[in-house]
Amino acid sequence: MAILLALVSMCSTFIGGLVADRIGERKRLVLGLAAGVMLGVVAFDLLPEALEADPRSALGVPVPLLAAVVGFFTVHILERTVALHTGHEDEFGAHHHDFASVGLVAASGLVFHSFLDGFSIGISFQVGAAAGAAVAIAVISHDFADGFNTFTLTTLYGNARRRGLAMLTADAIAPVIGAIVGTFVKVPTTFVGMYLGYFAGFLLYLATADILPEAHAGKPSTAPLFFTLLGLGFMLLVAAASH
Repeated sequence: MAILLALVSMCSTFIGGLVADRIGERKRLVLGLAAGVMLGVVAFDLLPEALEADPRSALGVPVPLLAAVVGFFTVHILERTVALHTGHEDEFGAHHHDFASVGLVAASGLVFHSFLDGFSIGISFQVGAAAGAAVAIAVISHDFADGFNTFTLTTLYGNARRRGLAMLTADAIAPVIGAIVGTFVKVPTTFVGMYLGYFAGFLLYLATADILPEAHAGKPSTAPLFFTLLGLGFMLLVAAASH
C-alpha cells in the first residue's frame, strides 16, 4: 500500500512540474507563486518536521534552526563567489545562466526531500494503516508543489528545459524509491532533522533573495504579490489538512 500511494505521489509531482512548464510565459506570476509555495514549505512543512525530528539544542538554539542559518549562508556564499568570478555580482537577475549549478543544487535538495516524503510513507505504514494513509495524503498534496518548484528552480537559473524535465522526473520517482526503502530501513531521525533545517534555510534564501525580487522586477504590479500569497495560502491549507 505504501508503494502504491507513493506512485500517486509521483503523478502529483509530475502534474505540478508540467503546470509550471505550461504557464512559463507568465513568468512573474509563476515566480510569485513559486516563492509563496517555497515560503509555505519552509514555514509549515520543513521547519516543523525538522524541529520534531531533532529536539536537540546548541548554545540555547534548536539544532535544526542553526542548520537553517548554515543553509541560508551556504547558498548566499555560493552565489557571491560565482558572481565575483564571473564579474556579474551586481547583475544577478539578468545573468541566471551563470548560476545554473545553484538551480541544480536546489532541485536536487527537493528530490531528496521527495525521497524523504516517500520514506515517511513507508515508515508510517509500519506504525499502522491509519498513520500511513494520513502521511500519504499530506505527501501527495505537497508533492504537487515540489514538482512545480523543481521545474521552476531548475529552469529559472539558466538550465535548459530538458534538464528541468529530467530533474522533475527524478523528483517524481524519488518518493517511490523512498517508500520502498522506508519499508525496510530506518534512518536516524537526528540526521533527517538537521538536513531538513539546512534545506529550509537554503530554500528561504532562494525565495526571498532571488525569486521574489525577480517576480517584482519591471513594471509595478500587484499580481505577483497576489500569487505569492496564493502559494503561501495553498501550503497553509496543505499543512492544516495533514494535521
